[in-house]
Amino acid sequence: MSFKIEIFTDGACSGNPGPGGYGILMRVPGKKYQKTFSKGFRKTTNNRMELMAVIVALKQLKTNDNDVHIFTDSKYVADAINQKWILGWIKRSWKNVKNPDLWKEFYQLYQLHQPKFHWIKGHAGHPENELCDQLAVAASKSGNLEIDTFFENQNEGGLF
Repeated sequence: MSFKIEIFTDGACSGNPGPGGYGILMRVPGKKYQKTFSKGFRKTTNNRMELMAVIVALKQLKTNDNDVHIFTDSKYVADAINQKWILGWIKRSWKNVKNPDLWKEFYQLYQLHQPKFHWIKGHAGHPENELCDQLAVAASKSGNLEIDTFFENQNEGGLF
């Protein structure tokens, strides 16, 4: 049985780079299913958190036959799909692309689930986006911050 699944995501970062986090709300309209996820990282970027939120949400899906809709306030994420930037990045073998580790992981999940992306204006009173923002900010300020290993290893040597 397939469902329509709505996924709302947001990323936050205090400084860019700096401590960051993501927030996710997943729900099935018409059902009582609703779940939130969040996690914080000690040093990352806002764009990484926006994209990581989408990846983590897609990994939660148990089947690939659902009608998945992702709502994000990140033009970076939404435009990469809706404007087909990602196809050019793939054609160039991910050269000169920021966050290639996450984009490669995302693209595998994208091919599997074929989600539709919807851009929503951030900090504009959208209740689900506001909730995800609160989750992301709280995660970034929590005392239990994980290491964004790829980012930190890539940027060793004082570049940031």
